[in-house]
Amino acid sequence: MVSYSSGLRGEFTGRVALVTGAAQGIGEAVVAALASQGAAVAAADRSPAVRDAVAALDEKFRDDPAAGSATAFLLDVTDPAAVAETVDRVERELGPVDLLVNVAGILRTGPVAETSDEDWAQVLAVNTTGVFQVSRAVTTRMTARGSGSVVTVASNAAGIPRAGMAAYAASKAAAVMFTKCLGLEVASHGVRCNVVCPGSTDTPMQRSLWEAPEAERRVVEGDLASYRTGIPLGRIADPADVAEAVVFLASDRARHITMQDVYVDGGATLR
Repeated sequence: MVSYSSGLRGEFTGRVALVTGAAQGIGEAVVAALASQGAAVAAADRSPAVRDAVAALDEKFRDDPAAGSATAFLLDVTDPAAVAETVDRVERELGPVDLLVNVAGILRTGPVAETSDEDWAQVLAVNTTGVFQVSRAVTTRMTARGSGSVVTVASNAAGIPRAGMAAYAASKAAAVMFTKCLGLEVASHGVRCNVVCPGSTDTPMQRSLWEAPEAERRVVEGDLASYRTGIPLGRIADPADVAEAVVFLASDRARHITMQDVYVDGGATLR
């Protein structure tokens, strides 16, 4: 566990957050943003690299009196027993979970005709079923307490067709609608559920798609050959750009917002 002093009250001081997919990219940025505002964050990931991410945050916030804490938890969101055990452990060690951010996700690319049964199943297992399992485990407790906020990080691929990304896009679209349906069911219990849909973001997942030196430029400018729109704002997002939207929706500033999806893609989906 990494603990940060909390001499000044931040926006999330006294609250516990659970973030999946916390080892890198957007998940790591969300952990940093919440911890910087005083939250006690359970940073969960199936990769042991999550421990290094938490150690880096310790160094970053060492002298920040408003910062909260971050604790690393190893978690495979596709394992329902592990999900239940981890949520129990988080609430036992850190306290009741007030905020849940579903970030864990994987990407398998390729035409539908070349997509294997295994790849399809793995993408749905992490990106959709994982969101279901973690959200169910956490919101059952939130509704009993009468408050809570859930934010699922999906993708703008959930709202615009992408060649070679059918499994990923389908999984994210399913996660979006699941989160909205959940939000409808738990609204009367004081629990809000929202979605953030990032576009191209400078993460290891994004860079794994870049095979040529001009790949980043093509993402920004668009690619008519693959029916891909460009990014009107002219830049790829930083993970912190997405984290800011997540933090807003998780906060009391968004107390009357639920069942919404916010696109953070520089205008790429033209919506």
